[in-house]
Order: sequence, then structure tokens, then C-alpha cells
Amino acid sequence: MMTTRRADERGTADYGWLLARYSFSFAGYHDPERMGFRSMRVLNEDRIAPNGSFPMHDHRDMEILTYVIEGAIEHQDSMGNSSTVNAGEFQIMSAGTGVTHSEANPSRAEELHLLQIWIHPSERGLTPRYAQASFDDRTNFLRRVVSNSGEEDSLRIHQDVEIYSAILEAGASVQHELKPERHLWIQVVRGSIQANGTDLAAGDSASISDEASVAIVGLAPSEFLLFELA
Repeated sequence: MMTTRRADERGTADYGWLLARYSFSFAGYHDPERMGFRSMRVLNEDRIAPNGSFPMHDHRDMEILTYVIEGAIEHQDSMGNSSTVNAGEFQIMSAGTGVTHSEANPSRAEELHLLQIWIHPSERGLTPRYAQASFDDRTNFLRRVVSNSGEEDSLRIHQDVEIYSAILEAGASVQHELKPERHLWIQVVRGSIQANGTDLAAGDSASISDEASVAIVGLAPSEFLLFELA
């Protein structure tokens, strides 16, 4: 079974310096039918204006993944990390017992475009942790970028979740087998794809359950994330 969510069906917020699109209830957007998907609680697409920033704020007991689509983000936190995450890079922060951090667009001219994902951890009270990585081998290939095991040099997450990233050329295809009692979420980052015969454009998503596999074809040069969740 596949359920689609079109880009223009998401919640929206415009703060001037931040234009946000919410796949699930977040901040001032509330939809009791959309409180998350399995262990994934937040999936926001943010566009941050030049010099825009989230000042220091707290998180606790959440696995926070950021994927930078365009631009770069400056990160600082109470663990002593100070880093820049560039376009195409992934960052993960386990908030655990509590962490304070800030995120900023350092550019005076370029917009920062990113996805931010929050996933409930498998247990509370974990030691906070930070990591970031880039993955070059994503063209016409489902590259595991996040996993509970950390295999294939993926970023490690404290939850039974695997996240894959792929960049497809027009006409290229990939396939992912779905194990019993596993569920998929596909988020189109750019371009357009076809998933099991359903067309999806940038910003669209699809959740898939009770199917043996998903076949994804690039209808144009495209990029997407695939989440496999327990």
C-alpha cells in the first residue's frame, strides 16, 4: 500500500528569514492525522535567508538529522562542536540527556536550503553525540547514509532506521526490497521520480507498507531520500 503526500499539502510557515514546509505537525502547524511516521517525528524542508539563524536552543531525547541541499550551515553546540556542513553533506546529532546548539546561514547572498529530520531514539537518556559525513557514491545507487549499525560507513543512529540517498539520472532506476514489518518513506529532494508507477515531484513524499519492494525511476535528473523504518 502506498500513500502519497504532495508538496503543496504540507504545513507552511513564513517567518521572513525562514520559509518552512512541514510534513508532520510542528510549531504552529497541527494536524492530528499527521504526527509522524513510525519513529520519525519531524520532516521539515527549510529555506533560510542569507544571515538567517536559529539561535542557541535546547534539545533532549531526539535523533536530529540535517541534510543540506543548497548553501551551507554553520553549527555550534554545547558539546564543543563548531563546524560547517556544506551542500550534499549529512549531519546527525543525538540530543540524549540534553544539548544546546545553534544553526546559521553564514552567506550574505545565498539562501540555505535543507531538510531536518527528527527521529525518536530507541531509549532515553543517551549520551549526546555529533557526527557529519558526505557520500560520493550516490549516482544511480541507493547509498546507505544512516543506520543503527553504522555499517558501510553510514552515520549511526540510535533507532532501528536505515536511510538511503540516491541521485538518479533521467531514465535510471533503483530497487529496494522491503522486509516484513518494515515501512518506507520516500522524500523527493529535487527533480521527479516514479515509485511503483506513481509519479512524485520535488517536495512530494510517499509512505509504503505491506509491499515486497519499491522500484524507483528517474523521470528527470532527480534526488531523493528513502527511509526504512521498523
